Amino acid sequence: MAIILTIATRGGLGPSDVASWIFGGFLVNGLVSIAFCWLYRQPLVLLWTIPGTVLVGPALTHLTFAEVIGAFLATGVLMLALGLSGWVRRCMEAVPLPVVMGMVSGVFLRFALDLVYAMRDRFWIAAPMVAVFLAVSAAPALARRVPPVIAAMIVGAVMVVALGDFHPGAGSVLAIGLPTLHAPVFSWQAMVELVIPLAIAVLVVQNGQGIAVLRTAGHHPPVNAITVACGAVSMLTAFIGTVSTCLTGPVNAIISSAGDRRRQYTAGIGVGVLAIGFGLLSPTVTRLMLATPPAFIATLAGLALLRVLQAAFSVAFAERHTLGALVAFIVTVADVTIANIGAPFWGLVFGFAVSWLLEHGHREPPRG
Repeated sequence: MAIILTIATRGGLGPSDVASWIFGGFLVNGLVSIAFCWLYRQPLVLLWTIPGTVLVGPALTHLTFAEVIGAFLATGVLMLALGLSGWVRRCMEAVPLPVVMGMVSGVFLRFALDLVYAMRDRFWIAAPMVAVFLAVSAAPALARRVPPVIAAMIVGAVMVVALGDFHPGAGSVLAIGLPTLHAPVFSWQAMVELVIPLAIAVLVVQNGQGIAVLRTAGHHPPVNAITVACGAVSMLTAFIGTVSTCLTGPVNAIISSAGDRRRQYTAGIGVGVLAIGFGLLSPTVTRLMLATPPAFIATLAGLALLRVLQAAFSVAFAERHTLGALVAFIVTVADVTIANIGAPFWGLVFGFAVSWLLEHGHREPPRG
């Protein structure tokens, strides 16, 4: 939620656009998750892509939201075609994952820097949140019961209220969400900059992780059916301004880590029900979050992505394709737009090129 709000604020989106994004990301995907878990009797939770959302942030600085929505729609069409053709596994294996994660690391780094800036600008909000996050993380037994990010959010909310920085405005806070329909605009800048990176973020980064997690737990996720669903749902939710759908890695890892494996799908259904409830309350959640200082949201988003950034660095610079990953990282961090196309796309292009030219002897081990 904090990640979406950070991206939306930078991109100049209004509260109704944010609420609609959350409505599609949680309610629609919650319904699909329930259907998949019930149909396949496996924990198959589909939600919105975090790396894809982060990729959208820089694009919104020079593209309109309608153009970004057009890219969401085109990405859904591409994923649907790959799923129906059965080529998705071959495409996933052809992409050097370290180069992709180098680009992802470059995008995520901005959130970590915003966390530092929040400490500088609003110390008495950010510092207690960071301190509680570290304290809870240092106590594994406590962290299993209270996620560190949730503890940080609670402490931050208390500090925001105590300092008089909570300003919800006039009117009722409680409201039920309704989607806002958008007309997509198709531009070549948005297609080039976002479609391939978004598809890679979903199919390689997130679906690849989710499938590996489920197979490790003894499940047999239907790869092509998941890809088809991600494509079809992404096309549907694009019209209400929601980023592409993916198979989640962390959520499915949590719900497949305990209990009878044959009944783990029921936890997936429970997650889907909760996601529907959260989507219905999207205007309420959006208004409450936007009533807090930007430093609170920036700190929350930075803490939420800290471990994700660490994992991205670990994959990018572990063994193979490290030079290509470094180039992708540097180009992405530089954030230079070329031909009206954002840096994450060029990070992938230059990273793949360098890796192909200088690291062609490196072979990716089979994934999944």
